[in-house]
Amino acid sequence: MGEFRIERDTMGPVQVPAEVYWGAQTQRAVENFPISGRALPGELIHALGLVKWAAAVVNRDLGRFQAAARPLSDSQVEALITACWEVAEGKWDHQFPVDVYQTGSGTSSNMNANEVIAHRAMELAGLDRLAPQKTIHPNDHVNLGQSSNDVFPTAIRVAAATAIKNQLLPALRDCHQQLSAKAAQWQEIIKIARTHLADATPIRLGQEVSGWARQMELAGQRATQALQALCELPIGGTAVGTGINTHPNFGRRVAELLAQKTGIPFVEAANHFEAQSQQDALVDCHGQLRTIAVSLFNVANNIRFLASGPRCGLYEIILPELQPGSSIMPGKVNPVLCEALMQAAARVIGNDQLIAFCGATGGQFQLHVLMPVMAEALLESIRLLARSAHVFAHKYLAQMEANPQQCQAMVEKSLALVTALVPYLGYDRAAQLAKEAFQTGKTIRQLCQEQCLLSKEELDQVLDPRRMCSPG
Repeated sequence: MGEFRIERDTMGPVQVPAEVYWGAQTQRAVENFPISGRALPGELIHALGLVKWAAAVVNRDLGRFQAAARPLSDSQVEALITACWEVAEGKWDHQFPVDVYQTGSGTSSNMNANEVIAHRAMELAGLDRLAPQKTIHPNDHVNLGQSSNDVFPTAIRVAAATAIKNQLLPALRDCHQQLSAKAAQWQEIIKIARTHLADATPIRLGQEVSGWARQMELAGQRATQALQALCELPIGGTAVGTGINTHPNFGRRVAELLAQKTGIPFVEAANHFEAQSQQDALVDCHGQLRTIAVSLFNVANNIRFLASGPRCGLYEIILPELQPGSSIMPGKVNPVLCEALMQAAARVIGNDQLIAFCGATGGQFQLHVLMPVMAEALLESIRLLARSAHVFAHKYLAQMEANPQQCQAMVEKSLALVTALVPYLGYDRAAQLAKEAFQTGKTIRQLCQEQCLLSKEELDQVLDPRRMCSPG
């Protein structure tokens, strides 16, 4: 055999690279869609394998392979099931060359999976995988009881839900735990709060950080809600939602098997016509991811500002020195992980616009036709959030330190301390005092002492910044 072999589909012969495991329909897609140079994300390829595995197991248990137009032997069925599992494990990612920008239903990638699995199953069964006649057929056997229209959106949900469960939720828990620990550790450090970027009344550094910790706790709850949005699976609807050419229990049993294997509460879609014609579940899921991205951006940006310095900024938090910050300014160190996390969050926010637009425009009649790009954006967002949050938690949040001396120095010279004098002097007199302190460069305490506005004991009590950090 030379550099190529001939494979055939219903449109005729196709020249395919000799040793690849894909067939005619995959090769047509490779030639038709030379667009981005990006194949499907690995998570989606693995999910396709997992869905095919569950479908094959259910079809075996229902006796459908024996009743097929071309029945399979028991050993051939087991070879098919093993081949599906190998795809799910990522052993054949290099055999999935179809571009993301392809047919909007994912038919090309579904057939890519069918062809790779069929050829590998024939090999495992001791058959010639290059034979013109496919004893284990991509459509008749691997795709039995299925359609691209229910398999592909099912695989998207399985891939995204699994990534949220295994990657994003642990990373957000790490962020929450690290920030909660710092909040407790820094409860006795008093600093100046800021509103509108201007000085405000005192706050405990631990109180400020506890707000970020709560953001991460809520982010975890939102990630759980994002996962829950994906739990209804379209599998079992086949071409248009009616379930033509499949067993009545197929969808339910595949969903149950996927739930058992992943630990995620997948169920068959309550309405297959909704599940296949629209992708509101992906829009809903990514909306939660957008909010998580906003929270992470906010936390990273606040830390970046509080770490500004070291001589001419706030410098109330000290970040680890990870790398040189400038090619021209020696000794400069920048908050690089804050910036990396903020960029990742910005990309997720942009992806949300893409998914919302596709969700609104891609579903006509009984099929949504913008799914591959939605899948890529969704999985990219989960991956970016999970990885950037994980690195941020371990390299910054766990390692950052407070600068109590800087915090204390700023408290005493703050004009906002005058707020505590309002019950004693009134708002207008307190405002005059603050302006005078700013003009003279004196502290509020110094002016009160000079003008004998309160006794020393009263001033010590009223201007105690710790008392200003709670009601009363």
